[in-house]
Amino acid sequence: MLTDARIAYFSMEIGLQSAVPTYAGGLGVLAGDTIRSAADTGLPMVAVSLLARKGYFHQRLDETGWQTEEPVAWPVDDYLTELPQRATVAIEGRSVQVRAWRYEVTGIHGQVVPVLFLDTDVEENAEPDRRLSYYLYGGDASYRLAQEAILGIGGIRMLRALGCTNLNRYHMNEGHASLLVLELLHELVLKEGAATATRRHVDAIRPLCVFTTHTAVPAGHDQFPLDLVHRVVGLPEPLCELERDFCHEGELNLTYLALVHSHYINGVAKRHREVSQHLFARYQIDSITNGIHVATWASGPMQELFDRHIPGWREDNASLRYAAGLPNEEVWEAHRRNKRALVEHVNSNAAPPEDTSADARSLYDKLEQVILPLYYRNREGFIRVMRAAIALNGSFFNTERMVNQYVTKAYFK
Repeated sequence: MLTDARIAYFSMEIGLQSAVPTYAGGLGVLAGDTIRSAADTGLPMVAVSLLARKGYFHQRLDETGWQTEEPVAWPVDDYLTELPQRATVAIEGRSVQVRAWRYEVTGIHGQVVPVLFLDTDVEENAEPDRRLSYYLYGGDASYRLAQEAILGIGGIRMLRALGCTNLNRYHMNEGHASLLVLELLHELVLKEGAATATRRHVDAIRPLCVFTTHTAVPAGHDQFPLDLVHRVVGLPEPLCELERDFCHEGELNLTYLALVHSHYINGVAKRHREVSQHLFARYQIDSITNGIHVATWASGPMQELFDRHIPGWREDNASLRYAAGLPNEEVWEAHRRNKRALVEHVNSNAAPPEDTSADARSLYDKLEQVILPLYYRNREGFIRVMRAAIALNGSFFNTERMVNQYVTKAYFK
């Protein structure tokens, strides 16, 4: 199955389920939804990420509302399957062993997209190297750069160890994985037995690479001093000649590394494309608007409603445009069931309010007796707005449409 893959999707974080805390927020959730839609459409894809054994963090709030962060302990082998293959990455001159754990995302027709989580917590590695796959976005610049080398360089080497030799697209979801282009260049130089990398080598790998930029402010793009890069990762001698193409003012900027070496670059919305084009004026930037995997995020009552009136919506999210014609009473009942479930969840998980003063009671009474009745007084209008929102958002802001755009614009163009 891995050997059939044609597209490798790299993301520093991927959100697949809450019990697997390998994500921090929207970037990871988007990556997980992208993979689900790739599986639904039968796309020949393999995904690569970091394991994050200690997760991002677990949030605790004390009685004053102050937040503290703690590591997240989770049983890796309860959810993932260890693979026997190994890859190595040089970190500060040491040979660091990398292994992979496999997770399978199965689509609606049974197609599978494997997800590989890279891990350095193996006996062969020194203790500091074992911790490199512990914390998502953890540590100092050296730790972060080492992690990104494991993802980009180690990810390519692990794919090769697993027999993925027919890949023709490498999709970088944000710049964290862009060190993979250095490994692709290195492979090509070694294959040809060339003395050094040239513009011809860059031109040869550019058609293989796709880059999605998410962060629209300069501070959000990873960059490292060149002396740190050479100390932590090093650059193979044949590649040093090309440093000036992706290094600026004494720093390696991973976003520019991806921009220089990608044949297709996109922002994540039309307005975001405009802002990114202004930031990176030398490069042609397209837009593919983000979405969600509708079948994952639609509530149970809404899914039942769609099943009754819009059969096939899971296979064709665009058909949710017909939600504008859903029966009023059924929409209202699905909405009420969702609200009941929310109230029951809050009541069973939240402590009762300690403030029982007259002011607090008055506030609750005002909410219950005045605000909520005003909100629901025009029930027909409320349902009309709800149906229109489902029709627009469900039919367009979905990863099925998004993945299909990547297919036509970037993967098989």
